[in-house]
Amino acid sequence: QVQLAESGGGLVRAGGSLRLSCLVSGGTFSNYVMGWFRQTPGREREFVAAISLSSGTTLYEHSVEGRFTISRDNVKNTGYLQMNSLKPEDTGVYYCAADRRAAVALVGYDYWGQGTQVTVSS
Repeated sequence: QVQLAESGGGLVRAGGSLRLSCLVSGGTFSNYVMGWFRQTPGREREFVAAISLSSGTTLYEHSVEGRFTISRDNVKNTGYLQMNSLKPEDTGVYYCAADRRAAVALVGYDYWGQGTQVTVSS
């Protein structure tokens, strides 16, 4: 069974940076597309970014494009989300997701981590 574990969340002031990591175990990470999602109380889970198996394709939600960078290291079985120029509205629980398919997508991910809290203060 594939398991995902996020880390790297924390408290940061607006304009600061954080790098989230997603360690994948129980499967060959290179066979899975990876995505990042976030959720705040009272809101639906929101797509943030996704990356293809070999990093050839990336997809970003419009509000984070240019500020966030998704990447992966298939040797280390780890995905990353580099978040720069953080804004208070970026606050939320960030989840890593994976799915065994070739194409990136906003939905349909089979495996999810437990999430890591990101809080951006004004």
